[in-house]
Amino acid sequence: MSNSQKDTIYTIVLAFFILTFTITVTIFASYPLFLFAIKHYYLEQAVNLSFGKIFHNYNQMMNYLINPFSGQFHLSDFQSSVAGRAHFADVKKLFMLNFGVFVLSGVYIGFRHKKRSRYNQVFKYIAILGIVLAILMAINFDSFFVVFHEVLFRNSDWLFDPAKDPVINILPEEFFTQCFVVFFILFEGLNIWKYKSRK
Repeated sequence: MSNSQKDTIYTIVLAFFILTFTITVTIFASYPLFLFAIKHYYLEQAVNLSFGKIFHNYNQMMNYLINPFSGQFHLSDFQSSVAGRAHFADVKKLFMLNFGVFVLSGVYIGFRHKKRSRYNQVFKYIAILGIVLAILMAINFDSFFVVFHEVLFRNSDWLFDPAKDPVINILPEEFFTQCFVVFFILFEGLNIWKYKSRK
């Protein structure tokens, strides 16, 4: 394999590592963001539950999504419809895919960390694409959120009915907006840093 081919593979794998690392950090950053959301968006009053119970249910939801050994979706204080459980199962598959790519790409980058990439210019274009997506999100988050789900999911299970899946009442739009902001800041920062890096 030529050095050019090795650099191409390294660049592609590094791009996936940056993406999945950013997603992983955002997933875990959602915990403090949610703690802030409970009080700031008056979720206790919205669902008539205590701060502790709301966060307990969020922990149950996230444990199902990030724990590969958690096989059944269940929330102590919120019922779930068949479609709602199917959507969370779909999200779990995406989380597992992300974690898998993150680990594998990280192992590869770890072994090839001394390999110089000749294609750092690629990360400038990735950063530009990220800026475009962030602008679209800022202009109309609702439309961005809909397109985001339509791209990732091939069904309409993500359109929760609060009467059937009341957990949506503790997941306000502002919470998702903040998660996306964290993602874009980190994603842009890492890609710009890599673009300017000499290695």
